[in-house]
Amino acid sequence: MGAGIMVAAAAQMNAMKAQGVIVQVPPDVFLTLLDRITEPLVLRAEVGLINRKKRYLVSYKGLAFYTDSEDKLPMPEVGEVMDVKRIWVPDQWS
Repeated sequence: MGAGIMVAAAAQMNAMKAQGVIVQVPPDVFLTLLDRITEPLVLRAEVGLINRKKRYLVSYKGLAFYTDSEDKLPMPEVGEVMDVKRIWVPDQWS
């Protein structure tokens, strides 16, 4: 049984490494970040069952930044916005 626990722990650590660093920022910071990116690819999805929000995700310098907003955020003229079914981010880690 001990070996099974070790294998599960190793698999979880590898999954966390594959996800990279995910940073939650407020919507205004997210928009400021988009201004720094030449041609961003922004992923956008609706989240929540009762209070529907928009979730946005973009990659910048090896980090993934995301934000949630009750309103649709204005996207830059350059780059691309892709509507996706779901953007999953892990529960907040300590």
